[in-house]
Formats: sequence, C-alpha cells, structure tokens
Amino acid sequence: MSTERRSKKTVLLLFGGCSSEYGVSLHSASGVYRAMDKNTYDVMTVGITKEGEWYLFEGSVDDMENDTWYSDSLSRACILPDRSVHGIAVFDQDGVRFQYIDVVFPVLHGKNGEDGTLQGLCELAGIPCVGPDMMGSAICMDKGLAHKLIEDVGIRVPQAVVLSKGESKDSMAAKLSGIKYPVFVKPVRAGSSYGITKVSSDINMQDAIDQAFAYDKEVIIEENIEGFEVGCAIMGNKELIVGRVDEIELSGGFFDYMEKYTLKSSKIHMPARISEETEERIKATGKKIYRTLHLKDYARVDMFLTPDEEIVFNEVNTIPGFTSHSRFPSMLKGKGYSFEQVVDRLIRLAIHDEQ
Repeated sequence: MSTERRSKKTVLLLFGGCSSEYGVSLHSASGVYRAMDKNTYDVMTVGITKEGEWYLFEGSVDDMENDTWYSDSLSRACILPDRSVHGIAVFDQDGVRFQYIDVVFPVLHGKNGEDGTLQGLCELAGIPCVGPDMMGSAICMDKGLAHKLIEDVGIRVPQAVVLSKGESKDSMAAKLSGIKYPVFVKPVRAGSSYGITKVSSDINMQDAIDQAFAYDKEVIIEENIEGFEVGCAIMGNKELIVGRVDEIELSGGFFDYMEKYTLKSSKIHMPARISEETEERIKATGKKIYRTLHLKDYARVDMFLTPDEEIVFNEVNTIPGFTSHSRFPSMLKGKGYSFEQVVDRLIRLAIHDEQ
C-alpha cells in the first residue's frame, strides 16, 4: 500500500457535518479556504453530509458555500483509515487511492465536529488537527462541566441547574423550585444559539425545556446576567496571542441564531467600549479559562461584563465562526493580524506546535 505525497504541505479542510449547524459550516469553511495560501499549501476539501457520508470534493468554493457541492461529477467517496496511511482513502473508479495528509483543518460547528468526536478520530488516525484536542473540545461543548471547572479556579459563572431527558417530573420540579426569572434555557451541548430560549415566567418554561431537549439529552437553565457579552480571541499554545476584546450590544432579547448571522437589531463593537484596564482584565481572565480547559491552537472565550464590571464566564467556542467578518478574525485584526495570517498561523501551530 502506497500513500501519495505532494511537494507542499497538504491540508485537509473538513466541512459540513451531522449537525444542526451544517449550513454555518459551509460559510465558515468557504472563508477559510479562500484565506489559505495555495502557494504554500495543497488544499484538499472533504465534505461530510448531514447523513455522515464523507466525500472528497473537487469543485469550486462557490459550490461549497451554496450547498451545491455534492454531486457525482464533483465528489468521490472517501474515509479516514488507520494511522499507517496518515491520510485519506479515496474510492476512485479504478480502485482505492491513498492520499497523505499533513494536517486536518476542521470547520464543523456543533455536534460531531466541535465536541471532540472528530478530534478523537484524527488522534486515532495519527494526523495533527487544528484546534483544541478531543478532551478540550468535549469539555467546552458541555456547558455544565465547563462551568464547574471554571468556577473551581475562582471565576464567577451563572448559577444554573441541569436537567436530563427521562428525569422524573418530581426531580425536575425540585431543581426548578428556587429559580429566579428571567433565565436562559439551553441545550447543554449545542452551538449557534440553537434551542435557546429566554424565559420570564413559569408559563413558558416547559415549552422552552422541550425545545432545548430537541437538540440534546441534557438541558441547562442559567440565571440571566445583567450587563453585556464580551469576546476574547486567543491563539497559540506555549505563548498566547490575544486579540482586542469585542462587545455585543443588544437592543432587546438576546443574541440568538438570527441575530448572530444577521445583526438586525444588535451591534458588535470591536474594540469594546470599555476602559483599557477592564480590557486587560478580560484578556487575563480569557487566558486563565483557556489554560484551565487545556485548549490549544485557538478558541474564542465568551464572557459577560456586569454593570459593576465583574467578569462572568459564559462559554468557549472551540471552532468559532470563520468568515473574514466573523468575530474571531475581527478581534485578531485589531492586533494587526490579517485573516490570511490567522489561518496560516493556525495551520503551522497544529503541524509544528509552534509558540
């Protein structure tokens, strides 16, 4: 068995996935593809359908972005085999071809992409993978677990209770008995604000819980934190680069899926409208969270800033939105890094474990 190698480093860009965030992945992955230096890297694109089928895609980036990427003329079935290959097996008409891969760049949001599933597969195949590893990804995807770990190092987190599907009504009622409204009802493991509802009274609670259970087997109910959300883009391993802090300004409601991708009634201020001292405290807290959760390469740490300027942890996005105008690259642009430079550095970090 021989594995084909190329003269340049070969990057496998993964997109799509078995997730409610499939469509978000197409836009992010298209942005990453356009930003990759084709003089430095050979880029192979592999799409994963909503049903979990893997295909080597050889069409245009527009087909990827428009979700017209899969067709018999543009795609061929492939798999990620054992570590002796260090690459993918592509099923051509003439048989199986093995293509060597230097690094996998996954741009799959949510379940089966951002939760450690894919990262564990890459670790099993012995191929470096851009972003947090299996353990870091799994911890960050579990909001309840991440909050417990961060609270243990002295950082405030929203007070919350976790409900499990199949839990008795009496048990759920006991957990909810001390709740003070308003609260946020969320799937424990989901992203892009899918399944999240802001609830102000008992009347709407059960509907919100049912909606969240549609996305996960566990639901977390969190207290509402007064103030606004701030984001911290972090890149690196031994030495960390931290972008400018951004701020989400809401005119009402919360930063749900629609607002994240349309900004109809909200604004993102980059840099945030805060003092230099407060920004430095947010950056220091973001780095502490990054280290505590054993992250690598990059992540976006989201926090709240209260009216008293107390910092409260919200969540970590281990594969944040990745178009040229997304929050993560925008924050690093504030420190002088172009989108292309960010993508290149992430690839180098994964391959070489650079500083």
